[in-house]
Amino acid sequence: MSSVLFASSNENKYKEAKSILSKFDIKLDFFKCNLEEIQADTLEEIALHKVTQAFSQCSKPVIIEDDGLFVASLNGFPGPYSAFVFKTIGNKGILELLKAKRKAKFQSVIAYCERNNDVMLFKAVVDGKISRKLMGTKWGYDPIFIPDGQNKTYAQLRDKNLVSHRYLALRKFAMWHLHEQESSDR
Repeated sequence: MSSVLFASSNENKYKEAKSILSKFDIKLDFFKCNLEEIQADTLEEIALHKVTQAFSQCSKPVIIEDDGLFVASLNGFPGPYSAFVFKTIGNKGILELLKAKRKAKFQSVIAYCERNNDVMLFKAVVDGKISRKLMGTKWGYDPIFIPDGQNKTYAQLRDKNLVSHRYLALRKFAMWHLHEQESSDR
C-alpha cells in the first residue's frame, strides 16, 4: 500500500481525502500544519505555493488540496478567495449576494510533491448552482452547492465523496500515483 502525507490545517478535508484515497489503496497520513494562504488569481498558483511549502517542512511525498467556489453571476467570485470569503461572510453572505442567476462551479486542485520543485497538479471541476437557502449541516460551502444532475446540496448527498470536485481531482491523482508506483516497481 502506498503512503502519502496530506498537509492541511483542515481536518475535514483530510478525512474526505483519506476516505476517497483508501478506495484506491493509498494510505493518507495527516500532516497538520498552517500553510501560508497566498492571495493569487488561480487555485493552481495557490496549490503550487502550498505544496512546496509543505514539502520543505516534511521532506516526504505530500499532497495538498485547494478548492474554490466560482459563482457565474459574480464573475467567478469568490474563486481562489473562497477561504477568506467563507471566513468573512460565510454561506449566508453568498446567498445574500445572489439574485436570480445561481450558476456556479466547484473546482479542486490537488498538488503533489515528492522532491523539491517537482510538483504535479490534478484539477477537477463540477458544474452546479447555488441553493436559495442553507440545506444540510456539513462544513464549508457544502450546504449551498447543488451539483448539476442533483436536487440536493453536497451537504445532503450521501455519496458526495463519489461525485465531488475533490473526489474527481483525487481520483486523477490516485490513477497517476498508482501508475507511477507500478512503473517504479518494475
